[in-house]
Amino acid sequence: MPVDENPRETDSGIEIKPVYTAEDTAGLALEAPGEFPFTRGPYPDMYRGRPWTIRQYAGFASAEETNERFRYLLQRGQTGLSVAFDLPTQLGYDSDDPRALGEVGRTGVAIDSLADMETLLGGIPLGEFSTSMTINAPAALLLLLYELVAEGQGVPGTELRGTVQNDILKEYIARGNYIFPPAPSMRITTDLFAYAHEKLPRFNTISISGYHIREAGSSAVQELAFTIANGLAYVQAAVDAGLSPDEFGERLSFFFNAHNHFFQEVAKFRAARRLWASLLKERFGVTNPKALALRFHAQTGGSTLTAQQPENNIVRVAIQALSAVAGGAQSIHTNSFDEALALPSERAARIALRTQQILAHEAGGTDTADPLGGAFFIEDLTTELEEKARELIARVDELGGAVGAVEAGFVQREIEDAAFEHERKVAAGERVIVGVNKFAEAEEEDIELHQLDPEAERRQVERTARVRAERDAEAAAAALERIRVTARGTENLLPPMREALAARCTIGEVCSALREEFGTYDAHLAP
Repeated sequence: MPVDENPRETDSGIEIKPVYTAEDTAGLALEAPGEFPFTRGPYPDMYRGRPWTIRQYAGFASAEETNERFRYLLQRGQTGLSVAFDLPTQLGYDSDDPRALGEVGRTGVAIDSLADMETLLGGIPLGEFSTSMTINAPAALLLLLYELVAEGQGVPGTELRGTVQNDILKEYIARGNYIFPPAPSMRITTDLFAYAHEKLPRFNTISISGYHIREAGSSAVQELAFTIANGLAYVQAAVDAGLSPDEFGERLSFFFNAHNHFFQEVAKFRAARRLWASLLKERFGVTNPKALALRFHAQTGGSTLTAQQPENNIVRVAIQALSAVAGGAQSIHTNSFDEALALPSERAARIALRTQQILAHEAGGTDTADPLGGAFFIEDLTTELEEKARELIARVDELGGAVGAVEAGFVQREIEDAAFEHERKVAAGERVIVGVNKFAEAEEEDIELHQLDPEAERRQVERTARVRAERDAEAAAAALERIRVTARGTENLLPPMREALAARCTIGEVCSALREEFGTYDAHLAP
């Protein structure tokens, strides 16, 4: 083959040849979809049997307003709920905490107590829809609130379907929304595994997230490697707690970023399934096919959205979503084109929803499993991504696994270096961002943006005050004390947490009780 005079590579540094041939896939044996190691998909018939779930992420201001947005999306064909929580909720603070001032309802919906969750889900039959909740440090509390609301509707826990993110390790790596040190955080995670196995058998107890790792600036290889390494750490922690990976492995799910390089993203999703199945079998002896088959939700890349020429984002999102479809995602969220500027407007959210519906009903997205499987380029990329990810996982293993690598700062430094290199290339014009560093316009477009109700925070604070005033104060205090006592021992924390939430204790009060026992984590003070 002649020398390539115009070398190209993906954003992960993988060299791309001018053309691929059968020589690039020599010796490759592709299994059928639904067979180990599940490169081609977790199910034999994939979308012919069940299309991916259209799960548009939503949450802002108050529970009432978010409930209205949920109903708006469901009426227009959304097939599952996905809840975004505000920053105070994610950090375990109530809306009336001084530290929450100005942040209530800004990046998601504010949930302080059972009263808020009842309002959020009012009129939505929880037995008919699956729900994804993007919450991590206080994930157990939000799941328990969901269970309590469902029981109020007459829906038992055995019928509830959905996913709670519950991925605390990536918070230390990429987002910073942690509360407690890693060890007690991992205890709460595995306690949730055990509780849900008994009480909520159809609920996915964790969504191991590479999405936020990619949003922090990682490459596709790093997203793949660090996400799988985190997953292995959760499996090990659960095994150490006496759980069977063949059993709880069925309820593990993943959350990946659908980024800009279409072919690399398709290959990444395929490599993730093959890598996960192989490592679970090699390291833990897992034999249950349902535990070995990686299932994932995909969201289009928020960090790829541009404030300049925002309508270009509609095209970006469509291409990214198509990569998730071709890569075999089980559910997909498509970002709204205006999200680089504000929370999504109804118009932008509708376009994002219609994008998925066009892929499903007009573009042939549900017709066949693994439509790009066998393509020389895709298969070579899949193999190379897997190999490079294995190399990076080996480096994580040398540091004692994901927890040790996070505590040593290795993962954070790797991502920071990748993010810096990306920005350097954009600034130098070596990587084109259409409408930003090439094909720019002199005048900005006028886009109508969503506006938050400035009174929403006040209403939320007043509701939380009413909850405290109207509950049985002695019962609430006793329930919080039981949480403290349990935290000092080894019993599962979720039953006393559930009791406290049913007694109308707030998320902030429960987290405060746990802070007293576990302490908090400060990355700047970590070794």
